[in-house]
Amino acid sequence: MNRYNQSSLFRRLMIGFAGVLLTVALGGLAYVFYDAKATQRMRTASENAAHAREVMLHMTEIADAPDKMRAAAASLETVRARMFKDLDYHSRVRLRIFRNGELLYNSEPGLPAELPAYSARRADGANGWVQWVERDDKAGLVVERSHEVDDEWMLSISGVSFLLSSTIFSLPLLLLPAWLIVGIGLRPLRSIAELIEQRDDFDLTALPESKYRELSPLVTAINRLLARLSHRIEREHEFVTDAAHELKTPLAAIQINAHVLVSRCDEETRQRCAGAVEGLHNGVSRATHMVHQLLALERANSEASSEPLQATELGAFIRDRMADVAPLAMERDIDIEFHADAPCTMPIHVESMAALLDNLIGNAIKYSSARARVVVRLEGARLTIADQGPGIDPKLHDKVFERFYRIAGQTESGSGLGLAIAASAALRNKATISLANGPDGRGLTVSVAFAAAA
Repeated sequence: MNRYNQSSLFRRLMIGFAGVLLTVALGGLAYVFYDAKATQRMRTASENAAHAREVMLHMTEIADAPDKMRAAAASLETVRARMFKDLDYHSRVRLRIFRNGELLYNSEPGLPAELPAYSARRADGANGWVQWVERDDKAGLVVERSHEVDDEWMLSISGVSFLLSSTIFSLPLLLLPAWLIVGIGLRPLRSIAELIEQRDDFDLTALPESKYRELSPLVTAINRLLARLSHRIEREHEFVTDAAHELKTPLAAIQINAHVLVSRCDEETRQRCAGAVEGLHNGVSRATHMVHQLLALERANSEASSEPLQATELGAFIRDRMADVAPLAMERDIDIEFHADAPCTMPIHVESMAALLDNLIGNAIKYSSARARVVVRLEGARLTIADQGPGIDPKLHDKVFERFYRIAGQTESGSGLGLAIAASAALRNKATISLANGPDGRGLTVSVAFAAAA
């Protein structure tokens, strides 16, 4: 799966953290909005009461002159309107003045002429209005002033930007530390992934215990899986190895008994049964070879070995293995050469490295035609084996490393395990195998690249 199409745990944590911050910010904004409305209402009520008392003071001085009272009230309202207009104050005000129960002044003709029904000096009206009633029973005056609460500014662009400015500026400052904290918090998880990634295919030992409580269940589950996998691989190795060893004895017995039977037959019988004898001999030889190859494959795939890695001069080791296959090359009239630029010493698993060289060099000799040449080169930490055989179709370069796979039309006998053994042995020695066409497009070149040379 493409890593960019996968869900991100880091992104999930950051989105969750940002969601919590946004929720808290919106909650705080709602509280500020509510508190601002309440504060604005209280300030409007205080202002309304002060103006009502101011009007009452003016009216008390001229209580016996109704015309002057009307003129003074109109003058006060005009002054107030001009002052608030300069301040860009848009709230509306209503004023009614009663004298001895009769309506003396009404700032809005549409208001009713009855005295206020409530007896409290202060009452909150509907639709965002605050009323204040000031009474002077001695002079028979009642002043009612209604003031609209001006809180619509909070819903304007300037008001919302003012209320949101702190949230907008604080979120990045909070998300940056969150990004660092989450990144550092996930570092132990990445460490476990790197620890597993650095292991080779044969290392199934348990991971070290995590000191973090949240990661302990994950590490424990991985260790249990590794233990089950190790036990299963061990049982499979034991089964194949035991089966191969058990097959060696009956195959040897069949070969010996066949030889005894043929030796006791007369010449005429031997000639009549020559084809069957040769087929029996070839079949037993092929089965015996496959048993040996199975054992070699299991040794190459073995997780643990009594033979540790040894620092070995690879050039000398290759010459020794080439000496073992030299009789096969002489039998097929094939020239075999070895070239090394310089000594190359590296730690190797001797048994699996021997299996790798025996199979690769043996295959190069077996599949080359008579009077051909096989060239083995060691250049630094890279080994190449070039033959002059039929080669392998590039489309099958990956397929031939599978167990028991043989290219169709092969005339040479084999088990289809040689390259599988070589691949496992290369992995055991921290090397990789690649195939390419031989020189001048003829034959096959096998390259073994080792990870490092000491």
